[in-house]
Amino acid sequence: MLMLLSGAHCFAFAADSLVGKAAPGFARRDLMGESIDLGRLRGKVVLLNFWATWCAPCQIEMPAFVRWQRQYGAQGLQVVGISMDDDDAPVRALAAKLKLNYPVAMGDEDLGDLYGGVLGLPLTYLVDRDGVVRARFQGESDLKTMETQVKELLGQR
Repeated sequence: MLMLLSGAHCFAFAADSLVGKAAPGFARRDLMGESIDLGRLRGKVVLLNFWATWCAPCQIEMPAFVRWQRQYGAQGLQVVGISMDDDDAPVRALAAKLKLNYPVAMGDEDLGDLYGGVLGLPLTYLVDRDGVVRARFQGESDLKTMETQVKELLGQR
């Protein structure tokens, strides 16, 4: 039991250590077959959200992300969803139901490991225009705080 707690503590430290560092690069195809390349999103503020269809807090956040993409997209926000589901069929169904207006790619353990391991969902990173991780939110997050940080990264007050 102590080892498990120790391991979880190490995970939290490793994931938190991404804040202030360059976001790990990746390229994936989204559900529509389009390329998502984090490196090509330089110049934009990226909200990178790891989620799954079975995660209730994830589904609570996603309508806010749809709203923010619509509201702040022209100012440089790009929301990117990474589903940690094993199968894309339920992901496609939920994306359609929630009318997601941002790209969603399927994630896996390798991609999760780049971000310190995705052991709890939702997990969201805010990446600035220079590709540096500026914030990390895990679990049910305070959406007002997250939106405030998005606006600050976009240069709003």
